Amino acid sequence: MTLHLPDANGTLRAYEPRTEPLTVSGGSAFTSRTVFSAAHVVADPYADTTPDGPAAVDWDATLAFRRHLWSHGLGVAEAMDTAQRGMGLEWAGAAELIRRSAAEARATGGRIACGVGTDQISGGTLAEVRAAYEEQLAVVEESGAQAILMASRALAATARGPEDYLEVYGHLLRQAAEPVILHWLGPMFDPALEGYWGSPDLDAATDTFLEVIAAHPDKVDGVKVSLLDAGREVGLRRRLPQGVRCYTGDDFHYPELIAGDEQGFSHALLGIFDPLGPLAAEAVRVLDTGDTEGFRAVLDPTVELSRHLFQTPTRYYKTGVVLLAWLAGHQSHFTMVGGLQSARSLPHLARAYELADGLGLFPDPELAEERMRNLLALYGVNR
Repeated sequence: MTLHLPDANGTLRAYEPRTEPLTVSGGSAFTSRTVFSAAHVVADPYADTTPDGPAAVDWDATLAFRRHLWSHGLGVAEAMDTAQRGMGLEWAGAAELIRRSAAEARATGGRIACGVGTDQISGGTLAEVRAAYEEQLAVVEESGAQAILMASRALAATARGPEDYLEVYGHLLRQAAEPVILHWLGPMFDPALEGYWGSPDLDAATDTFLEVIAAHPDKVDGVKVSLLDAGREVGLRRRLPQGVRCYTGDDFHYPELIAGDEQGFSHALLGIFDPLGPLAAEAVRVLDTGDTEGFRAVLDPTVELSRHLFQTPTRYYKTGVVLLAWLAGHQSHFTMVGGLQSARSLPHLARAYELADGLGLFPDPELAEERMRNLLALYGVNR
């Protein structure tokens, strides 16, 4: 049946949904790349809460989605930006998420790495920033998960220059029990992180970042780079010490960065692999056979959807991610912690549906169509 989708000009256009379901199956671990999906959280739609209140999480649905990702061979990057850290999910909720997901990973054999930040404080001295990081690092290590040292708003606000980043990160890496992933999240994802690593000049910031790694290469499993600049990521990748991985966080250029070139490639830790999980897994398994062209043939067509979801303001990409999880049947509602389901317009959501449907992303296209029709009716589109 025809859907009438609104566009940015306020007009409705006819769209014929596809009828073929997604048929990608699960599989074993990948051999050529290490791949994490940064996973979203499912809100409890019946909770009597407010956008600025504590996050109310549907734990059963949230953990079920992680089992879905693990079933396709993907690792889960937990309690990261995609899980609305600092945008609806506070530290208390994140700590519970880490404990529950890590326990689920142990029970199912899934790979998990968890975000370590400072979001229990809003500012303070360098000592207080270090203590906040240490508290979160202890929670992640006690859970048995790998740690991802995330960029810190509090450190960005407190640091006077590169030397403060070197001190804080050096302190954390020296005490980390196992090698960690360092995360550089650009200001397009969080404006409070402008000038991270002590300078708004990205060349200078990169030098400081590399200095941190060079001082502790045995404690750095890899780096996640989320700057949406493929050339800069490749340049950084080529300067990493031997044995330190580059995990792309570039949701605009991921196929080419994962495919790599004659001098190397990126692994992946991506928010877009939340909705693309099955297709992403299929693509990496093709790459495991050495078929780079086949890998690109599967993954390149997904870039238009990813660029749409991550368009400016990029930090609101989570709304589209959760929309697609609802349309795909992974949760029973389109509600988000912090009320973030309101962060994107109806034309934006309609285009996300159209692009995902065009990719054959929905296991049950009829369910996706019915739910999209209900959403349109809620906004007053009754044709």
